[in-house]
Amino acid sequence: MAGLRRPIRDQLNPRQVLTVTAHSASAWDHDGDRWVRALGPYPAEVGAQGIGVAREGLSLTPAGIWPLTEAFGIEPNPGTRLPYRQVTTSDWWVSDVHSPLYNTHYRGTPGQFDEAAGENLGAAGPAYAHAVVIDYNRSPVVPGAGSAFFLHVTTGGPTAGCVALAQNDLIAVLRWLDPARKPVIAITDQPSAC
Repeated sequence: MAGLRRPIRDQLNPRQVLTVTAHSASAWDHDGDRWVRALGPYPAEVGAQGIGVAREGLSLTPAGIWPLTEAFGIEPNPGTRLPYRQVTTSDWWVSDVHSPLYNTHYRGTPGQFDEAAGENLGAAGPAYAHAVVIDYNRSPVVPGAGSAFFLHVTTGGPTAGCVALAQNDLIAVLRWLDPARKPVIAITDQPSAC
């Protein structure tokens, strides 16, 4: 796939790629010789401020190539092979830049971080019926560089920085994702070169 920069491609060695531009997403499999479209293109929503260099407080979707390693949702697992966590109102994603839990999942009682700087996953509504964590700013974690970026169900418009698909499209992607194939998401403001 021409759209994957060689050093990142070689380092991550993905065999599945979800390419995302401002209004479209497509899933690709590597068949040993070339990239072949597996799903899509699907309509997609990104951050209200577009795609670029993300940080806390902006509605930008982070440009780049990021692993897709885990999923969650208010609803039960729809058939993904990724590790899947069914969330309740005890589940949070921490966006408190002063917390050692920054940009991680937390399950438990309030008071461990500033909840105003976090997202209650179980109370988020239909957007988090199902979601995949985009591993942006996760290893190493840089406080303030941005947190809580997910591939989730669309609510009908731009996001706060996540990537959103229609629920049926997202379920198809979830069922397609295979951790053994090292899936990544490639987010760019340029048209896909596949």
